[in-house]
Amino acid sequence: MIRVLLADDEHLIRGAFAALLSLEEDLEIVAEAATGPDAITMALQHQPDVAVLDLQMPGKDGVAVVEELTQTLPSCKTMIVTSHGLPGQLKRALTHGVKGFVPKTVSAHDLATIIRNVHSGSRYIDPVLAADAISAGASPLSARETDILSLSTDGAPIEEVAERAALAPGTVRNYLSSVTTKLGAENRHAAAHLARQRGWIN
Repeated sequence: MIRVLLADDEHLIRGAFAALLSLEEDLEIVAEAATGPDAITMALQHQPDVAVLDLQMPGKDGVAVVEELTQTLPSCKTMIVTSHGLPGQLKRALTHGVKGFVPKTVSAHDLATIIRNVHSGSRYIDPVLAADAISAGASPLSARETDILSLSTDGAPIEEVAERAALAPGTVRNYLSSVTTKLGAENRHAAAHLARQRGWIN
């Protein structure tokens, strides 16, 4: 019996997957969660063989959960299921050891098969998401530029972003100017939108 954790903040989708996967004789849904932190708590408590995680969840996104479970519960294989997979997120997930990355359009039958394959040690990445990731290329931003852009996505004034980053406002302006130039964006807000679209920031 393969013990499965399902984590998704959309209750209808999580419930549907749970009901359909429970019909499989070799799969047992041992826990469900609606947030990233809950998914980690449930995983540590129930010790599932496979954790099926939504990409976008309150508290921590699916990739952050993958990262933590890889460290705290290495026996648990992880999968991301998403309605809007972005190339950068796929790359982040692969870096942190995810074993499956599939769209929510997958059928319950196919998802069950992928769970079995992941449990047995295989990796499954949706071919369309994989092709998108390859075509998008790597982020042109440095790690520091990415951090500064992430800190400014809520539209906070430069001074507030500088305080969050523990930098001088002028330094933050220089970083954001470099970001907008590299991304060919009109301003930092457009740059943040573009970077988020491509999965380079959350």
